[in-house]
Amino acid sequence: MIRSASGETLVVGTRGSQLARAQTQWVLDRLQACYPDLSIQTEIISTAGDRQRIKPLPEIGGKGLFTEDLERALLAGSIDLAVHSAKDLPTRLTEGLEVLAYPAREDPRDAWISADGRWFDELPDGSTVGTSSLRRQAQLLMHRKDLTFIGLRGNVDTRIKKVHRGDCAGAVLAMAGLIRTGLTQHVTHPFEPAICLPAPGQGALALEGRCGDDRIREYLQVIHDELTATAVECERAVLKELDAGCRAPVAVYARVVEDELQCEALVSDPRGERFIRVEASYSPSQPDMVVQQIVDELRLQRADDIIAECRQ
Repeated sequence: MIRSASGETLVVGTRGSQLARAQTQWVLDRLQACYPDLSIQTEIISTAGDRQRIKPLPEIGGKGLFTEDLERALLAGSIDLAVHSAKDLPTRLTEGLEVLAYPAREDPRDAWISADGRWFDELPDGSTVGTSSLRRQAQLLMHRKDLTFIGLRGNVDTRIKKVHRGDCAGAVLAMAGLIRTGLTQHVTHPFEPAICLPAPGQGALALEGRCGDDRIREYLQVIHDELTATAVECERAVLKELDAGCRAPVAVYARVVEDELQCEALVSDPRGERFIRVEASYSPSQPDMVVQQIVDELRLQRADDIIAECRQ
């Protein structure tokens, strides 16, 4: 661990949302505890995804909706570090930038929140569920073909309020976001990955900086978690190989269990009618082998056809 020089400053960029601020503060608290002499400043940066709050994200399209403005600030030198939700970070990073650290992952599961405490399996026929995620919609439709969906945008607490005012019978949110914002009392139950496989990177933070910035990288080593890095990079590599864009429901979840890197992936159409789910495992020291096994099996089962149809 390096000892920070008195008067040295670290400028950290973040989105202004409730969740973004909470997870950035989580990072800063841990850095400050290790480097009490380090001066840390926070720069709130508005992103394209924050500015376009009306349309569902799949309709807006494009990559980097929540990251490009932060990346521009990094390249301009106005911030030293950007804190991202790893699932928001495009698989192809902007030239000159790299992920310098991944802190330990929070709970990667999705969570069910209902207005009356009713479990997902207890929903009346034809119920409306709140989520803007095609991945979540497709997987829930695999279990309940009768459901309809409405998009939910806004801060975590805003979406919860929409559920309780009756906009929908319930909603699906990320457990990690609810934990980080202190709102887990609203969770009716989490979905296990067997029911709703998470998005690549869900529950993890990606700390992005400029390539070769060893000063910042060394600061971040105290909160870097190698097991999280191995799992998330595996998920991101699968997503990158598939090149599915934002209109094809894709889920990928990897974890290291007893010296084995286990990965599961799913590609579906938006209605959950045609889907492929595969899994693979290998040594954590050879994540490329896991990625190759997953991608090869998906393609063998014609996942590329599903992705192509979703783009149309």
